[in-house]
Amino acid sequence: MTHTGSGPDLANYYPEWLDHLADDVTLEGSMMDGVLQGAAAVRSVIVAIREVYDYQEFHWVGPYGETGWMEDYTAGVRGEPIKNVTLVTSDGGKTRHIVGNYRPRSTLLVLSRLLGEKFAGTPIAVHFVASETSQAS
Repeated sequence: MTHTGSGPDLANYYPEWLDHLADDVTLEGSMMDGVLQGAAAVRSVIVAIREVYDYQEFHWVGPYGETGWMEDYTAGVRGEPIKNVTLVTSDGGKTRHIVGNYRPRSTLLVLSRLLGEKFAGTPIAVHFVASETSQAS
């Protein structure tokens, strides 16, 4: 869901780069450990992040350098705001590398735990904070 307020050109923004992931695309970010690789895995995490958000308000999106794309937005996670700057690198029309820089840390840890719960039991889960119940076992 997109919460708007930054102008009509961002009201219905959709990240076109998500539809052009290279087979070996990588994802890394402050909410995760390590680097995730592969189009299916990366797509599933990006979609899951967007599903966790209460809202998403884009402040700025546009080209960055020769092969990059940048997004600056605020979202809500369990009622708390989280800000993110995403840098996407492409080559030959394919998205090759995605980096997300989230803040503040307190909400980033909530987001990471929610993703850890969503992907529990899969190889993707190791990249995120384990839930409090799985840490206790």
